Amino acid sequence: MDRTVRIGIDVGGTFTDAIALDNTTYEIVGIKKLHTTHQAKEGVIRGVIDVLHTLLEEIHVSPDNVVFIAHGTTQATNALLEGDVANIAILGMAKGLEGLKARRDTQIGNIPLAEGKKIETQYMFLNSTNGVDEKQVTDVAREFLKNKLNVAVCAEAFSVDDPSNEKKAVEIMNQVGMIATATNEISKLYGLRARTRTAVINASILPKMMLTADMTAQAVRNTNISAPMMIMRSDGGVMQIDEVRSRPLLTVLSGPAAGVAGALMYEKISDGIFLEVGGTSTDISAIQNGKVMTKYAKIGGHSTYITSLDINTVGIAGGSVIRIKDNKIADVGPRSAHIAGLDYAIFADLEILRAAKVENFRPVHLDTYEYLGIRSGDKRYAVTTTCAANYLGLIPPGDYAYASEENGKVLFEILAGGLGSRPEAIAWEIMDIAAGKVIPAVEEFIRDYHLNRSYLILTGGGGGASAIVPAVAKKIGLKYKIAKNAPVISTIGAALAMVRDSVERTIVNPTQDDIMKLRAEAEYAVMKAGASKESVQVTIEIDAAKSIVKAIAVGTTDLSANTSVGKQLSCDQLQDIAEKNLGGGNPESVSLLFENDLLTVFLIERKVKKFFGILNLKQKLVCVLDRHGVIKLTSENSVTRLISVGKMRADLSTEVESNAIYDESGENMPDVYLIVGGKIVDFSGLETIEQIVSLSMLEIEGLENDYKVYAIIKRRSRI
Repeated sequence: MDRTVRIGIDVGGTFTDAIALDNTTYEIVGIKKLHTTHQAKEGVIRGVIDVLHTLLEEIHVSPDNVVFIAHGTTQATNALLEGDVANIAILGMAKGLEGLKARRDTQIGNIPLAEGKKIETQYMFLNSTNGVDEKQVTDVAREFLKNKLNVAVCAEAFSVDDPSNEKKAVEIMNQVGMIATATNEISKLYGLRARTRTAVINASILPKMMLTADMTAQAVRNTNISAPMMIMRSDGGVMQIDEVRSRPLLTVLSGPAAGVAGALMYEKISDGIFLEVGGTSTDISAIQNGKVMTKYAKIGGHSTYITSLDINTVGIAGGSVIRIKDNKIADVGPRSAHIAGLDYAIFADLEILRAAKVENFRPVHLDTYEYLGIRSGDKRYAVTTTCAANYLGLIPPGDYAYASEENGKVLFEILAGGLGSRPEAIAWEIMDIAAGKVIPAVEEFIRDYHLNRSYLILTGGGGGASAIVPAVAKKIGLKYKIAKNAPVISTIGAALAMVRDSVERTIVNPTQDDIMKLRAEAEYAVMKAGASKESVQVTIEIDAAKSIVKAIAVGTTDLSANTSVGKQLSCDQLQDIAEKNLGGGNPESVSLLFENDLLTVFLIERKVKKFFGILNLKQKLVCVLDRHGVIKLTSENSVTRLISVGKMRADLSTEVESNAIYDESGENMPDVYLIVGGKIVDFSGLETIEQIVSLSMLEIEGLENDYKVYAIIKRRSRI
């Protein structure tokens, strides 16, 4: 049988990368890198077309054997940053007494963007008490067109409950020749002003992104690839390119999302912090129980209802240059050698280095600060964090950022002479400052998501990973690793990304029926986006304080890509992995709790020091691994039960109730995880026994009464 492949494309500021992975083994079949085509008539899409054609030619794979193709894009982000947006017509609607408030909420004015750019809006209002009048909407649309506005947002109060008027208004405007969208298509949450603002920002990039989507789709068709082109979303999943034509805003921040997708799917991170280190900046994100943390995106300082990965971007990376004041190191970054257009000093030819002298420079002519560099002959080089990390031996041989020891020794002896200090002191000062800028973001994620430092691992991706991550880990006492094929982890992430979609609604005291409907809606949405039904898993999140219920569905485009890669391990080998990663080096005991053909559960007991090392407390940790040694779930101080399908309703109800906490805030349900075959179904965050049990019954539907399901039940901490 011919080899089938998955293709990922990542459009960066400097290069457009493409990678082909074997669909069965995830082995890299081919990599291609071309300069990003900013100046081409077709823009960066020209580079996507070129790199795709070149890759297919080089790997000699038939287009028929491409089963998945996806790319991360900065088009939407760049359009907003550069102000390449359409002006928007807003049609506000409301019924009766709702009209006054609805006018205020939908008449949002102009939306400022970066560097003085803005989205300009014009506004008209219609009373929709008696429905939508076709003639009125047609007259409004023609008036907007006369004012040279051809993109519109239709916004009605409470359209999340009844979207019929918004839908009809959109249909009429489209018939007249406008590009129209409705607020309910963007979000199902109450909050008319935020929903309208999100819809306006989305609409402002529709013309550009529709053109991009059409060109990209045509490029794929021209290669005779039958697999649909998928686009990275800002929440780490992918969607079919047709969806970009209506909801392009979902692709904002999809560049960093591709890197996290690589960390999840390729590195199989369960609990940790992922740092994707480029040349100029580092994107930092948190992963817990195999899921990346998300939040609502802010765009141009404006809150939206678009879910994106919770990413903190720090202006420190492998190419960060060193600021000098009074011949002393004053700071590191945010300027980079890439911005300055200079090569890294550490990679200069050794003979060139030996003839070099310290000569500081200003990357941009308006800079008031000088930066550390060297000059040899007529060429200048920048001193960067990569230079310091190499000198200190933090970058191992074979790494993308590695330079020879001799280069490091010669370079830092030159710097020591110019700065009047010891070479090692200079290098550590650079790394301490650089790491010090990354550490607060890492510590914030640990604190906000209650990550356990004792088994937390920092994972580095990107070409500059080894220049930053080891120093950060060393400074705060955490374990770290550099991802396999770190320089192309984003491209790998695009190739492996799962299809993901979510539906959220404002529901006060959600019933079992409410949750079931939302779950079905999310499942349908992710299948519509390209996921196979058999691969879909749905997680429910409930925010009782805000009355928001969210269903998150994930799946894959084909089942073969949903399986782990590599040989299956024995129980002893899996236990060894659990001990090394979660046992703190010396666990008191590790015992097998449960295993099936796909998953294995261990209980790890160990002592942990508390209160500045004065007390030794016993900690119990339940750990779930798949048969390939990937840690899928960790849960502290939990109870576990083996429950038969026939007794699920009664037994699970009893276990949940006995582990609930009752205090002044009311009834607090435990976090519940069910192992059903090869799936770990996550019911953490649900608010009632009825919700947990009802969704559990849905998961076991069709199974025999004597089939055994393993439950992991964790009490929530008192606050």
